[in-house]
Amino acid sequence: MELLRNIFVTPFVDMVAAPDFLMQVVWEGLVSGVLYALIALGFVLIFRSSRIFNFAQGIMVVFAALTLVGLHEMGIPAWIAVAGTLGVMFALAWTVERVVLRPLVGQPDIILFMATIGITLFLIGFGETIFGGENKQMITAELGIPTGDFVLEPFGGLLILQHIDVTAVVVAGLLVVGLVAFLNYTRMGRAVRALGDDHQAALSVGISLQTIWVLVWFIAGVIALVTGIAWGSRAGVSFALEIIAYKALPVLMLGGLESITGAIVGGLLIGVLEKLFEIYWGAPLLGGNTESWFAFVLALTVLLFRPQGLFGEKIIERV
Repeated sequence: MELLRNIFVTPFVDMVAAPDFLMQVVWEGLVSGVLYALIALGFVLIFRSSRIFNFAQGIMVVFAALTLVGLHEMGIPAWIAVAGTLGVMFALAWTVERVVLRPLVGQPDIILFMATIGITLFLIGFGETIFGGENKQMITAELGIPTGDFVLEPFGGLLILQHIDVTAVVVAGLLVVGLVAFLNYTRMGRAVRALGDDHQAALSVGISLQTIWVLVWFIAGVIALVTGIAWGSRAGVSFALEIIAYKALPVLMLGGLESITGAIVGGLLIGVLEKLFEIYWGAPLLGGNTESWFAFVLALTVLLFRPQGLFGEKIIERV
């Protein structure tokens, strides 16, 4: 009886008793969820246009952040270093398309997936050779991102918001709005959508597969840079940052591998729910550290009832 009370009653009583603390927990989860959603968007874009599950998206986050910090350490001003990093990510996108993807056109999906694992291992080795393996500090102040925090007082309590987190949420929101507008209202964006809907039909009307691949890999690189700056400002920049990208996997499972909406909603849901579970159930009942596995259990539970995810399209194959 006591166990049931601790599971079904006590957490909700605590939420009602301290609504300001509940808002703090939700905010922390929302910030994490926004960044999870950004990483998932990189996966979704590449998969929609090429049917490739890009295992390298995580290391692209690290590589972009390390490139930015490395260029600045060479004496290059911060915003010029950002432009230089974007140039590096475009060069990476062009190289991946020309050297890796183009020769593998028509190969089974598993071959393309293995190719992205190869890209991951190459970027790890190349990055360690160029930048070293030690943890580096993100150039937050040099980019003009405010540090410190400010305090709100909802319900008579305190809600502490870090300027870095607020900036990350705002920039991520603008990036998502810009991405949706690009996909829906530009010629190249509609070409990306057409390629995702029907490869053969898109190719038959003259859409260039190679151009679209370079474009979506570059956009994924831009997303990786924004994510790397946000996460690096919170936890420093090192190859351990790649582990965070694995949180995008349950986001994709939950939202659907082809859905931009699913990536956004799935990221926010997982970010908030894992934080709530950790604080109100995980720490009191399970000793904590539930954030490392809660998202995967949640996603697997959803897949039992909806294998295509919450926003994925149900595929019916006729034989």
